[in-house]
Amino acid sequence: MNNLFKALNDETRREIINLLKEKDLNAGEIAAAFNISKPSISHHLDILKRADLISSQKKGQFIVYSLNTTILEDLLNWILTLKK
Repeated sequence: MNNLFKALNDETRREIINLLKEKDLNAGEIAAAFNISKPSISHHLDILKRADLISSQKKGQFIVYSLNTTILEDLLNWILTLKK
């Protein structure tokens, strides 16, 4: 769960999650939404993947990223258990 919180602790990564909430995107489409380098976007995507917040699938010459809602549901369920 530490990887999950680390991933969510960055504004850029949260914005990537918001983009993927709308639809699946490739790295170039994600990078176009930001004013940072493509290697930086790749780094953010890697952190999100390690936290299981996103998944990737090769489609032709592109890698398409999609949001993994299961991990978010698990997080919400855990948070709800903290409420007394």
